[in-house]
Amino acid sequence: MHRKIVLSGLATAALATGGILTGVAPASASSGGSISVVYQVQGGTDALTTLVNTAKAEFQKQYPGWTVNLEPITSPAENEYYTKLDLMNGSASTAPNVMYEDTFLVNSDVAAGYLSPLNSYLASWSGWKEFSPAAQAAARGVNGKIYGVSMGTDTRGLYYNKQIFAKVGLPVPWHPTTWAQVLAAAETIKAKDPGVTPINVYGGLGEGEGSTMQGFEMFLYGTNNWLWDSTTAKWEKAGAGFESALGVYQQIYVKDNLGPSVQTALGSETWQTVQQGLMPEGKLGIDLDGSWVTSDYISSGPKPWPQYTSVLGVAPMPTENGQGPGHVSLSGGWLLSVGSHGTAAQKQAAFNYITIALDQKNSLWYDIHGGQVASREDVASAPAYKDQGPLVATFSSFVPFTHFRPAFAAYPKLSTEIQTITGEVMTGQETPAQGVASYNKYLVATVGASNVENAPA
Repeated sequence: MHRKIVLSGLATAALATGGILTGVAPASASSGGSISVVYQVQGGTDALTTLVNTAKAEFQKQYPGWTVNLEPITSPAENEYYTKLDLMNGSASTAPNVMYEDTFLVNSDVAAGYLSPLNSYLASWSGWKEFSPAAQAAARGVNGKIYGVSMGTDTRGLYYNKQIFAKVGLPVPWHPTTWAQVLAAAETIKAKDPGVTPINVYGGLGEGEGSTMQGFEMFLYGTNNWLWDSTTAKWEKAGAGFESALGVYQQIYVKDNLGPSVQTALGSETWQTVQQGLMPEGKLGIDLDGSWVTSDYISSGPKPWPQYTSVLGVAPMPTENGQGPGHVSLSGGWLLSVGSHGTAAQKQAAFNYITIALDQKNSLWYDIHGGQVASREDVASAPAYKDQGPLVATFSSFVPFTHFRPAFAAYPKLSTEIQTITGEVMTGQETPAQGVASYNKYLVATVGASNVENAPA
């Protein structure tokens, strides 16, 4: 998931206004000290950087005895950020008090002892009731405790360039109902407009979790296969659906050359090439991607593109053969969490900082400028949020059929293995059948044979 949004000085100044914090037990008036906030920067000044700076100014105004030390981790790839954050959490002297946390890492980080439960703090925060049940659940560990506050969520679908589609004779609006129709559209673009990259699907290690979520799982969950079977509480072996999903990678990158060059596709900044290059330049027909992409194109974004609302369309991703429920999406999202290290006063101060950063005013601004699907109901209902246009409304409409990743400690390891396998299929080093065998061997070794079941036929 990539959300790099460069902001103007006016936007930054406008955001840095005082907020009102209600329903939170303040740190003792006689207390003082400092807290650290660790977050990811993908390059430049982005919406997250502005948010944490705004919250710092507001927090220090409300709690003059306290200082906020911002500690950005600059890394274009999410996997690199996760690694550096793990290293910081490994020592009490460097562990942050507040951290930018991906929802799928909650349980593994709880198991590692990095996060503090927030239930006792949330009970006294009036803002918590504004978060949707799904947003609250996104931060819940397997032990039932809450370990963060949602900054927003996202969905995924198929962007398509209406001008390219019209040029090559494809329908606008576009409503594919099977994978075959998606790939047929890409083949048509290749044949009739050879100067355009027909389709982008993320894969390989370079894009990290984006390869798993934006790419592979969007196909897998459109079959009869899953990674995790919630009814039996077991991990599912790769089967026919897993092989079919890998088969799409083989067709796009090996057999038919429908995607970006493999060298580009396997890089750590493919998302930047796609979002800020190919798409606004009219050089990409179809992009399987996330709801945040168009936040790059607003006037304060890194690639202003006023025409994007009329040039781009969005279609829901179909299931493999159109079987129920007909469409697929994946949702994730990020949290602000409190670290397990530090004094009781620091933990309270860290939570107070989070409530400022994610109050209604700051959440509204961040969800608009960060391309988020709102987690707070008082943000989702705000006129400024609703007025963003039809693409935001379309992505929000995918929520009823969206899926979430298995939030268990083994998932990050399995995700990395999927990234490796997709990369090897993209380069022709493995066939889809060999990828299935590789995954199943790794799965059993990672979670144990007793925790695995066969995929349905």
